[in-house]
Amino acid sequence: MFAALFLAAALLAMLTGCSGANRNNTVSPPPPPPAGAAQEGTWRALAPMPAARQELATALLNGKFMVMGGFDSSGADTDTVFAYDPQADRWSSLASLPMANDHLAAAVARGTLFAFGGVSNRVFAYDASQNAWREVARMSFQHGGTPAVAVIDDKIYVAGGIGGAMAGNELEVYDPLANIWTTLAPMGVPRNHCAGGNIGGKFYVAGGRPGDAAASAFEVYDSQSNTWTTLPSLPTGRSGVAAGVVNGAVYVFGGEGQTIFDNVEAFTPATNSWQKLQPMRTPRHGIFAAVSGNSIYVPGGATSPGFAATSVNEVFVVP
Repeated sequence: MFAALFLAAALLAMLTGCSGANRNNTVSPPPPPPAGAAQEGTWRALAPMPAARQELATALLNGKFMVMGGFDSSGADTDTVFAYDPQADRWSSLASLPMANDHLAAAVARGTLFAFGGVSNRVFAYDASQNAWREVARMSFQHGGTPAVAVIDDKIYVAGGIGGAMAGNELEVYDPLANIWTTLAPMGVPRNHCAGGNIGGKFYVAGGRPGDAAASAFEVYDSQSNTWTTLPSLPTGRSGVAAGVVNGAVYVFGGEGQTIFDNVEAFTPATNSWQKLQPMRTPRHGIFAAVSGNSIYVPGGATSPGFAATSVNEVFVVP
């Protein structure tokens, strides 16, 4: 009997101790994501653009987001240049492009903003001190239809597009110091209406058109070896997308196909995998993104197929 009582007391003590431990111990937080991993972000609405634009280009210059060209609400080309100040949440107008343009691209290298492609192979550089544009060396190819762009070592890489005799897989690089364009190894999948970015000196290009192969295509260019490598396909094939790089992951936004997409999908090179994230507040295609720190700004675009330009301006903030 004494043995039975002793055993019962021991069991009670064990149960009480376990219960007390559960009450006193805190739940450990989840481990942080690995370095360079895509993370969920949050969307925030900002001051709308002064006018609706789609198939525009944007880039960050001196802390302000420059939005250039694009179609207006009637489907006409424009030459307007708007600047967005994220600190004041306010827009202003700057000197117009030398020519009206749509489906163009833009990038900043060595502190200078360049606008190029679209309706011609002409390239223009913006002088912020003079609020004026000047023409520089022309591209070898037109790169219309919104090509993918990345800046690596202060040089501008441009991949894909349409126009003239282009096959759609052409890649070339611009050296602002030498004012020279150089043709490089072509992509494996010809396409336009694509987007990309630089991670670790490599140029990642996602999505595009025409066809399903282009819509889901995802390739990376190694600037050291001048070679392309095929990567896991974009989970939701689409064109007319925007892309931005934050913390070693490339985020792909919106686009069109059988519908107008609100999808946000991010690729992490460290894990060679895609992750589906919180959708856009406003589904759009014909967009172009620019990045400041951990924030990806996506102004304008179109909210339905064809000409449906919007002035919406939203930012995706990654923790």
